[in-house]
Amino acid sequence: MSHRRISFVIADTPPPRLDKALARDVPEDANLSRTRLLRLITEGAVQIDSFVVTDPRARVMEGQEITIEVEEAEESHIAPESIPLDVIFEDSDLIVINKPAGMVVHPAPGSPSGTLVNALLAHCGDDLSGVGGMKRPGIVHRIDKDTSGLLVVAKSDAAHHGLAKQFEKHTVERYYQALVYGVPDANDPRLRGVKGASFEPGNILKVTTQLARHRTDRQRQAVLFQGGRHAVTRARTINRFGNPPVLALMECWLETGRTHQIRVHMAHAGHSLVGDQTYGGKRKLPKAALPEIASDAVRAFPRQALHAAVLGFEHPVTAELVRFESPLPPDMMELLELVGLAQA
Repeated sequence: MSHRRISFVIADTPPPRLDKALARDVPEDANLSRTRLLRLITEGAVQIDSFVVTDPRARVMEGQEITIEVEEAEESHIAPESIPLDVIFEDSDLIVINKPAGMVVHPAPGSPSGTLVNALLAHCGDDLSGVGGMKRPGIVHRIDKDTSGLLVVAKSDAAHHGLAKQFEKHTVERYYQALVYGVPDANDPRLRGVKGASFEPGNILKVTTQLARHRTDRQRQAVLFQGGRHAVTRARTINRFGNPPVLALMECWLETGRTHQIRVHMAHAGHSLVGDQTYGGKRKLPKAALPEIASDAVRAFPRQALHAAVLGFEHPVTAELVRFESPLPPDMMELLELVGLAQA
């Protein structure tokens, strides 16, 4: 197997640990993430002054010469599958996909095939230059199986490294549209009593909590106020439906990006998503609020009514600011047309 050799010298006042010093001083164009560097150290691919070092905690000094042997990308063990993709944008470094509801992003137990990664391996073919040492697409964020909408995937190490940094710093623009039960309103006394919920000017709902895996159901996320990971969601009402209003189309955006974040936070605020069996369940609607055909459609909607509508970021290679939009998919559009028969 072929290798590429990366050599550089440790700069002034290095961090005391080898892994941290490499993360600071490795050339930017090497496109080696901290995780990849750690793995290379433990695999014996890193030398200090021609001596192999496998301890990430090893001390390193200014002026020492570092050599890293990086294997060229291997073929992925995941099988390519010819699955149609809705490609919004593509170049040699990344691809933006409009993912349909029902598609899993990455193979996992219970979903070994038919995933977005399987489809991308077939679509991209030899255009994948290697991510993390494998010829595979670089998944830097995910949306749930039954959420539709925009997803960016890296095709090269450079793109993977750059996009991962932006998601880590929460600088990626992500807007979702969701149909929820009820209408969040700053004048609602019930919402004023929900811990973590507040309103900003413009009647923007802000939910601030910690999130972690549920203690007994590992497929769910739970709201916490100690421990867990910090999570902030904002949402504003685009439209309201029913007479009186019983549903709202919300625009939601993320300050952080945690698993199920919008679904958990809207449910915590008492405005769970239509179709969300995990966090909301089927809620009864007042009989007179919607026509029967609309109420039946709401009860029967088979997935969480959530769509990733806007995705904006700095292109990790060209530094160009790019922004993509995706209209609501047909199933959500049809649902909105029905509930719109009684638009408030």
